[in-house]
Amino acid sequence: MTSYKNGTPWLDTDGKPIQAHGGYIIKYGEYYYWYGENRMDDNYVSCYRSTDIINWEFRNNILTKNSETEATRVKADMSLANEKGGKVNIERPKVLYNEKTKKFVMWAHFENGIDYHCAALCIASCDTPDGDFVYHGSFNPYGEMSRDCTLFKDEDEKVYFVSAGRDNADTHIYRLASDYLNCDKFCGKLWQGEYREAPALFKRNGEYYMLNSWCSGWEPNQGKFSRSFEITDNWRDLELFGDSTTFTSQPAFVLPFEKNGKTEYIYFGDRWCYKSLSLGVSNDDDTIDYYARSTYVVLRIQFDENDDPYIEWNDEFSI
Repeated sequence: MTSYKNGTPWLDTDGKPIQAHGGYIIKYGEYYYWYGENRMDDNYVSCYRSTDIINWEFRNNILTKNSETEATRVKADMSLANEKGGKVNIERPKVLYNEKTKKFVMWAHFENGIDYHCAALCIASCDTPDGDFVYHGSFNPYGEMSRDCTLFKDEDEKVYFVSAGRDNADTHIYRLASDYLNCDKFCGKLWQGEYREAPALFKRNGEYYMLNSWCSGWEPNQGKFSRSFEITDNWRDLELFGDSTTFTSQPAFVLPFEKNGKTEYIYFGDRWCYKSLSLGVSNDDDTIDYYARSTYVVLRIQFDENDDPYIEWNDEFSI
């Protein structure tokens, strides 16, 4: 396969739809690893790998309802099932490699699978990028609510966790401890009362860029972006990004991709398929089936004369 047709099922090398929603891609060794939500069966997070970011090989369901658990120094809820015995929700998983501990560490949004009142984060780790991750539990950082989230490793090796707080009204930024298993600082709050979610953070020419969406459930909406030379402060007012529905997608992450000695910035978004959306599925299907039919939108980010980012629609993505 030489390209992906946006908004269609993205098939892995076995011909099965890729289940990696709300995810993240890292480069390790010769491979790119794509992590994301998989709500099928007892799965929570799946992992795929690729050398060209077009053809993806399924590697493992790295976190499931039956994953091993192990407590850390943080007091946390260790349950991977809810009080009714059902699955919890683990959303927007992000993974980074820790050079100090030689561990791959995942941070994600946690809910109990019954309601959305937990508003917590959860952590897991593994010795390999695609092995069975060990779950370290969920908690509220500094007692704060934490929902849609992302991770970002800066050039000085400091790592930041960004998430929607206060019932999604504000965007919170935390700095991680050196082993990535806890926060060591609550850095502050952005865009008070603007109800932004789905943060995606990247850095270009010494400046930080953040994309996000408004809170409209599963319905797509107008994306926005901001810029700052300080990751924890002095962010500009949010400005429009994409069209009125962000091309029927919601930001998942931005992948810096090296090509011909230059860095390209690639927008990965989820095109959610849900009961409230009219995307050609019947209303009597199970919610999980809707979710499994969600697809992706992948577009190159371009920059105007003021270095503001923008995307334009393209039917297909290729490298």
